[in-house]
Amino acid sequence: MCTGTVSPHYVLKALQAGADGVFVGGCRLGECHYQSGNVMANKRMTFLKKLLEFSGIHPERLRTRWVSSAEAVEFVHEVSEFVENIKKLGPNPLKVKAKEAV
Repeated sequence: MCTGTVSPHYVLKALQAGADGVFVGGCRLGECHYQSGNVMANKRMTFLKKLLEFSGIHPERLRTRWVSSAEAVEFVHEVSEFVENIKKLGPNPLKVKAKEAV
């Protein structure tokens, strides 16, 4: 599936459901199998990070990376680094607020 099909709605829904972070990975910019899907996704995710920050959600809870399918080692590195950053940020504040409301 192309990252061009990833709607900001999916990311927001995941965070609202309590996900601590969302990783969106796709083809290198300029190398999209569907011409410009990743460029469009990049624009959407860049805007969404600003919206998250404005809403009080740390923008690093959303990470986008553009890695070739032939670069497995780099992909693993990016995901591992993301997981470590999420651990440092702690639980998603939306998840914490939901537990407090119960």
